[in-house]
Amino acid sequence: MKQATNYDAVVIGGGHNGLVCAAYLAKTGLSVCVLERRHVLGGCATTEELWPGYKVSTAAYVISLFLPQIIRELKLKEYGLAILPRSPSSFTPLPDGRSLMMGADPALCHREIAKFNTDDAMAYPRYNAFLERVAAVLEPVLSQAAPDPLPLPEDWRRIGWGKKMRDGKKRWGLYRALGELGPDLPEAVELLTGAARPILDRWFKSDALKATLATDAIIGAFLSISSPGSAYVLLHHVMGEAGGARGVWGYVQGGMGALSTALAAACTDMGVDIRREAPVQAILTDRGRARGVRLEDGTQIEAKFVASSVDAHLTFERFLTPQELPEYFREVVARIDYSSASAKINLALAEPPRFTCMPSDGVGPQHHGTMHVGPSLEYLERAYDDAKYGRPSERPILEMTMATSVDRTIAPPGKHLLSMFVQYAPYKLAEGSWDDIKEKFADRCIECLAEYAPNVPAAIEHRQVLSPLDLERVYGITGGNIMQGAMNAHQLFCFRPVAGWADHRTPIRGLYLCGAASHPGGGVLGACGKNAAEEILRDL
Repeated sequence: MKQATNYDAVVIGGGHNGLVCAAYLAKTGLSVCVLERRHVLGGCATTEELWPGYKVSTAAYVISLFLPQIIRELKLKEYGLAILPRSPSSFTPLPDGRSLMMGADPALCHREIAKFNTDDAMAYPRYNAFLERVAAVLEPVLSQAAPDPLPLPEDWRRIGWGKKMRDGKKRWGLYRALGELGPDLPEAVELLTGAARPILDRWFKSDALKATLATDAIIGAFLSISSPGSAYVLLHHVMGEAGGARGVWGYVQGGMGALSTALAAACTDMGVDIRREAPVQAILTDRGRARGVRLEDGTQIEAKFVASSVDAHLTFERFLTPQELPEYFREVVARIDYSSASAKINLALAEPPRFTCMPSDGVGPQHHGTMHVGPSLEYLERAYDDAKYGRPSERPILEMTMATSVDRTIAPPGKHLLSMFVQYAPYKLAEGSWDDIKEKFADRCIECLAEYAPNVPAAIEHRQVLSPLDLERVYGITGGNIMQGAMNAHQLFCFRPVAGWADHRTPIRGLYLCGAASHPGGGVLGACGKNAAEEILRDL
């Protein structure tokens, strides 16, 4: 059957945001085509059978930030989406033989934290309540396009009165919501702009507790826990409710790709044409307006609207020529920070890790959630010190999950999958190449885990190592940055991707950003795709 070459909208990239955008557009009756360059959908939220019987979430590995509104409106549970809770949700083994286990159960948290400091055990519920109050204020901001509040030069962009009124309403809504924080407002501002370490130092005394909480402030970011902006990453992790409650993270049954499978099924039922192995070569324009795309095989697809779910570098510096964009816009896009220091190691194990501080023959509660190797604040700081000079951390920070502890559909009977997210592995090395050193670095990471679970090296049956360079090559994320651009204050909200263009639109009429490069940014949210679709439909 001959494929169509003309649609109302073309979406570049079949990641979760691209699929969400396509679904919302198709719901209104538009003809939509999704173009994915790989053989598998999902972008970073994908499942691949790397080894017989093992369904590996090769990149993203847990879910919470995905908007429940999208799950409801696209009926994703009817298409097979199932999110499995993790309880307990956090386990930190320590070099002295102790451990810290935490989760949604207040009694468990109090009991575990009190082993280290009774005052901290009393303070922890107040700390959680504070984060949840701030998150409740900010969460509505995620589910709508960001306003453009800045006084832009007139030759940059003409903004009509309708948009000015909508933006004013959004700013007033945020202003009123922030007012509800009352005396918490100054600390909330610090949480949005400051560093994680001073905040944690004020709340708690126990180094083990602070180190466990601080890892959430640096995952996916090239920041230290003392860097401004790290506190927002800490907050970002407690916003989502897809796991059943705010801040509760879960596993997608069948692997992260099951989310993309459910989205693709919803899209297909609404008539979306999804094409795999269809890499885009260029976005086609005519007199300043997008009119479609050209694939690498030369195929041209015409469309009234083009929505790009890939990052700003690819969209504007790879798929368009410099002559098609205003000079000021090219310059600010070229300055977007993609600093990255993350690597991913996926292991197939013959048995679960046997932690010396909590021995068990099989799966225990310590395996259900995130297992941390990063026992102290000094450990976290020293890991960053290596990376800032272009060296992979000598003692890396490991965040590990074993989804097979609750999901038996993704591995052969009795076998397990261990997902290891590693900080810090700088994309830019002072010397050498990631292709030459990545296996040796993976050995180092496994050795660090073996200090706490000595059985792991012998239990490894298969492994996949994804360096920052591999993440860039495989998933098309510039610099290996899993957020499609650093989540620093100058690249968030009305500044994402660049000031003046935070509403998913671009200087090319009919071209929109619908991926994590746009507000509200990285993570498996779906909000970027939903919000972009709403703006496209508004223009239509």
